[in-house]
Amino acid sequence: MRPTVNLTVLILAVVFAVLISVPASSAQTTAAQSPSGIEGNWQGALDVGSFKLRLVLKVSALPDGKLHATMDSLDQSANDLVVDTITFQDGSLSFEMKRLVASYVGTLSKDGSQINGQFTQNGGTIPLDFKRVTNASEMTLNRPQTPKQPYPYDETDVSYENKQDHIKLAATLTVPRGAGPFPAVVLITGSGAQDRDEAILGHQPFLVLADYLTRRGIAVLRADDRGVGGTTAGTPNDTTQNYADDALAGVEFLKTRKEIDPRQIGLVGHSEGGMAAPMAAAKSADVAFIVMMAGPGIRGDKLLVKQVGLVAAAECDKQVEGSMKESEQMFAIISQEKDMAVAKQKLQDAAKKRAEASQKRLAAQLAAAEAQANSFASPWFQYFLSYDPRPTIMKVRVPVLAINGEKDLQVPVKEDLEAIEQALKDGGNRDYKIVALPRLNHLFQTSKTGAVSEYGTIEETIAPVVLQTIGDWIVAHTTKR
Repeated sequence: MRPTVNLTVLILAVVFAVLISVPASSAQTTAAQSPSGIEGNWQGALDVGSFKLRLVLKVSALPDGKLHATMDSLDQSANDLVVDTITFQDGSLSFEMKRLVASYVGTLSKDGSQINGQFTQNGGTIPLDFKRVTNASEMTLNRPQTPKQPYPYDETDVSYENKQDHIKLAATLTVPRGAGPFPAVVLITGSGAQDRDEAILGHQPFLVLADYLTRRGIAVLRADDRGVGGTTAGTPNDTTQNYADDALAGVEFLKTRKEIDPRQIGLVGHSEGGMAAPMAAAKSADVAFIVMMAGPGIRGDKLLVKQVGLVAAAECDKQVEGSMKESEQMFAIISQEKDMAVAKQKLQDAAKKRAEASQKRLAAQLAAAEAQANSFASPWFQYFLSYDPRPTIMKVRVPVLAINGEKDLQVPVKEDLEAIEQALKDGGNRDYKIVALPRLNHLFQTSKTGAVSEYGTIEETIAPVVLQTIGDWIVAHTTKR
């Protein structure tokens, strides 16, 4: 299985990725003693350093005296995840989620407002505290770009097969209304086992992109990755080349649809998907054009070294800012508190809180290190490290649009776009466009720093300039026949 989330996930290795693909069907419970005081909604966050994964535990009491619970992972758009067993006794709460190989043990505070405990998954343990919430708005994320039904186009759930690898792919096809045939694109997700909407931290980038393009007269096919949703699982030896073949299986499927123009089928790949798109285009004459959204243009190991440096610098800036705020708070206590004994106690209390926070960060870092080791020791990662995309890009003869955000810390914009452009020139491709977009991060959101920790806090899913840039370019390179 690939590491979680886009491209490398050096940073996001401990996202507990299995959460995103296990919706609840029905929750089983065990008998609970003294449930009073634990029912309700509880929100907490797994702090993994670079970002926080927000969770909502929903507990209710059944007429037979048992407890019932489900969990939502807000940032992964995964709701009603199964809690198999849950007990509450003498102020201690414990529950188990068997399909996730996860469990939790915590203690309810005396005032009933907080649960402090530890979340364990696959042997890794990380602190997780829940606070009681009563406002529904606190349990949802504001994502204004997420499209709402009814749509002004046709949407159909479909399936097709990568016959070479015996993979059945489950997908959504959106087609404009009116007389076809229409040009079409296959969307290719970034690294990690992702669903057809490329859901991440509460955002659904591919849903937003598919909606925009379909409204502009372009049919869109987007599929669940291997082992996610309705798509069958792959093998431990899968690499980016296998995912490129999955995209070509999508092209073959679109060629069978009467509403699709078989001569105008392109690929749009994000992050690692932007690496798979040139692979597919170089292999098949059926690909009419490609769009690389933060697709790698340099060898994997060199890319990751640059990424680590950029991300570390961004996190260092955050630490400096945090240290300045801590100093400001301490100085305020000393300057404003007339009783020095009280001031001393306040300073000690503040220092204690900082120490506790530091211990939580250390626990998260250790869990991340373990998850990272498991992810890196894989054929996929070995392939990614040694793969140089430039020779393949040189073989691409169809039109290419390559875009990057200037604040992208995962695929550094300057080195990446320069390498892609040079490879296209060296290969003799004369129809390409290279675009660096100001203020945008790896997810193509308008950002302040580009840091991974911002992804979930930004309400924008994809900057409108990105949608328009891609849409205008595709429309200019396709004609309705």
